Amino acid sequence: MTAASESAGSRTHRSSTTAKTSAAATFALVFGVAGLLSVLTAILAWIGLVLGIIGIILGIVGLKMARRPGVTGRGVAIGGLVLSILAVLIGLGLAAGITTFVNNDSAVDRLQQQVDDLRDKLD
Repeated sequence: MTAASESAGSRTHRSSTTAKTSAAATFALVFGVAGLLSVLTAILAWIGLVLGIIGIILGIVGLKMARRPGVTGRGVAIGGLVLSILAVLIGLGLAAGITTFVNNDSAVDRLQQQVDDLRDKLD
């Protein structure tokens, strides 16, 4: 056996035993980051809420897949799960705040007065 064939054989042996990161964990992290960024823009909060929910589901699946032998990604799944939960909580808080504000007539009247004052200053 030559040195070249030994190194080729050891490379194939190593590649078969390397652990693979769970795709669900990776996607959970991607959806968590995208959901959090969307929620923080406030305009795309509803998209962030949906992305956060998908990220939570993928994070749970990623954690379950990380228990299998030869599969890694537990930390990635936890990170995605945390970011997705934050996105959902901030999105729900933002939705509750907007709903409370819109249902408060005096707050809407104050906002309308400020808009009218600014419009008068521009004229």
